[in-house]
Amino acid sequence: MELSILGCSGGVGSGLRTTTLKLDQQVLIDAGTGLGDLSLTEMEQIRHIFLTHSHMDHITSIPLLIDSIFDRIDEPIIIHGLEATIQALKTHIFNNVIWPDFSILPNSANPVMGYQVMSPGETTELNGLKIEMIPVNHIVPGVGYRVDTGKNVFAFSGDTTTNDTFWNALNQHNKLDLLIVEAAFPNREIELCRRAGHYCPKILAEDILKLNHKPEIYISHNKPGDEDVIFQECLDNIQGLSVNRLSGGMKFDL
Repeated sequence: MELSILGCSGGVGSGLRTTTLKLDQQVLIDAGTGLGDLSLTEMEQIRHIFLTHSHMDHITSIPLLIDSIFDRIDEPIIIHGLEATIQALKTHIFNNVIWPDFSILPNSANPVMGYQVMSPGETTELNGLKIEMIPVNHIVPGVGYRVDTGKNVFAFSGDTTTNDTFWNALNQHNKLDLLIVEAAFPNREIELCRRAGHYCPKILAEDILKLNHKPEIYISHNKPGDEDVIFQECLDNIQGLSVNRLSGGMKFDL
């Protein structure tokens, strides 16, 4: 499986795209502004989107994706997520006020978009992948995912601050090769991180001690302008592990 990082920034700007991870050709984890760099042909192949939570930077491209390809696909794109996340999409986005309700268009018998509620701890098997939903600690209900390709395993924290659930779930398995984890703010914003449900390097370093594995670690979701400070603080705070900067355009062969 090829994991492509279409976006991993905590904001937008020249060369910056928000969270969008693509697994091979058909599966996305989150659908931020990184999705907009795909061609129409690439968009047509997407069949599943696994959401971590309902915040705009992680869902913003779903409406435009559906609108761009609705007449070019023969089966619906399935949106997977927590009940609360899916309800937020129904209530606030696909409500015929902000955007058409594509779950009943062109008609309810043949829609171009569908929903699949997942529960924390549930695993979906899809195209040879095992995708496990793991609860995390964000300001809205949120999850991360553990993806087993049959050869390698990677995990993505989504947006979170200190918690036990994510790390305990990863420790239940005997393999973890790659970890993508957020560090949204520098240490000077530690109180904001606690209030907003994010990691800074200091809090992340404390939580990583809970992990029994020693994967390659990539840091994501940095706020624009603070990327260098956040990454250096991660290097300074996280000891004994390989810590790397995640950037858009990276690809991993898993």
